[in-house]
Amino acid sequence: MLFLESMVDKLKSTFYNSVDFTAKEISWPNEKYAILCYYSSMVNKRDVQDQLNVLKLQAAVDEKKWTETMASVKEPFQMEKFVEYICQGETIIILMTEQQMVHLTLPEVPHRAPDEPLNEHIVRGSHEGFIENADVNIGLIRKRIRVPNLVVNKMEIGVETKTDVYYIYLDQVANIQSVSEVERKLKLMQERTPTLYTAGEVGDYLEESVYSPFPQLLNTERPDRVLANLVEGKIAILTSISPTVLIGPVTFFSFYQSPDDYNGRVLVGSFYRIVRIFSFLSAVFLPAFYIAIVSFHFEVLPLELSKKLKLDIGEIPYRPIIEALLLEIIIELIREASIRLPQAVVQTIGIVGGLVIGTVIVTAGLVSNMMVIVVALTAISSYVVPSVEMNMSIRILRFPFMLAAAFMGFFGIVIGSFVLFVHLLNLSSLKSPYFSPIVPFEPKKIKKIFVRGPFVKPEPQVSSFDPEGNNK
Repeated sequence: MLFLESMVDKLKSTFYNSVDFTAKEISWPNEKYAILCYYSSMVNKRDVQDQLNVLKLQAAVDEKKWTETMASVKEPFQMEKFVEYICQGETIIILMTEQQMVHLTLPEVPHRAPDEPLNEHIVRGSHEGFIENADVNIGLIRKRIRVPNLVVNKMEIGVETKTDVYYIYLDQVANIQSVSEVERKLKLMQERTPTLYTAGEVGDYLEESVYSPFPQLLNTERPDRVLANLVEGKIAILTSISPTVLIGPVTFFSFYQSPDDYNGRVLVGSFYRIVRIFSFLSAVFLPAFYIAIVSFHFEVLPLELSKKLKLDIGEIPYRPIIEALLLEIIIELIREASIRLPQAVVQTIGIVGGLVIGTVIVTAGLVSNMMVIVVALTAISSYVVPSVEMNMSIRILRFPFMLAAAFMGFFGIVIGSFVLFVHLLNLSSLKSPYFSPIVPFEPKKIKKIFVRGPFVKPEPQVSSFDPEGNNK
């Protein structure tokens, strides 16, 4: 008994005497000393007891393979393996006489239901979303792709956190070079990362240029969006700690596509896809164009509008760039506050920010009415993008264009556009061109940027007219 008690104390001290760690003696057929170990916070005690009863019954009738069930495995006792299994939420039975251990794979980690993601609403289509449980997330993908060549591979990253990272692709469909690139970068991350606690860390390792304002991986929490990308030959990367799935390789135009495009009718889906792409131009260039016009190029406006603008701007004590920066910063503050505050207070912040501050700031003569209109249209245009990451990129991009327009007018916008275009040409996503199909030029794929084609080609119309004079 002293030997058993000392072993129990040793096991408890291995886990720093945590209150949720349990190590206790149990009776076992044909075994003098047996210890049951588990984290009470990570198992369902009823399921464990049911499995123990099954194993005891099989051991009592002296079955040769009594430990071989769907939830149990027997192997030699090793302290390192024992600690690893316990930390994963498994239950261990230590058979001291045989120096063996039976581990029951019955973890019960808390997780929520796969409800629709709050940041990716759609009008029609599936309303399921990923959660913080890899098994559930992989199940949601396999539910939609029921083929054997859906490959799921796993790497354990982080010496301290031991986080599971999965990469999923369709064999014979995905690009082999892209798969190899993902494997190479995940192995590099495995060697260099002691802890992994967010999907953003995985994204930093997988992206080609982390300082680019443009995201090179598509983030989503929607299984139907992952399905659409997998069948196109892309790779999905997910972790066991986050509902966010990273998809690559992607292009710039991938961020402007939404599941609603394919759930709606062809004309409707195509129209809104075009609207989203042109919203990029207005969100990035509209404030810059306004600043350039009122600062340098009044001659491009109609005479009547030019006179009104001059009268309106003449009463403002600041240059147009100061007006624009002031309003943009206020909008960013309102947006950040609406994200951080409780949902019940968000509407109040919107009313105070949009109506009170907007009205008072114009009345006080700090900004002009036209500047308020331009900044509001810019904000609305940036929110049209169905990707949160690209939305943030657009909001950041308009500031350097505003500064270029304030110093050099239209010439500054042209220079900024040239730099932006060159940057997009040099970007890549998992070794694939980021600005495809524009560069490299692929005429057959360009139509898909703007138009959502029909799933079925229209059948040829057959006339019901009978040449003998009778209608069929």
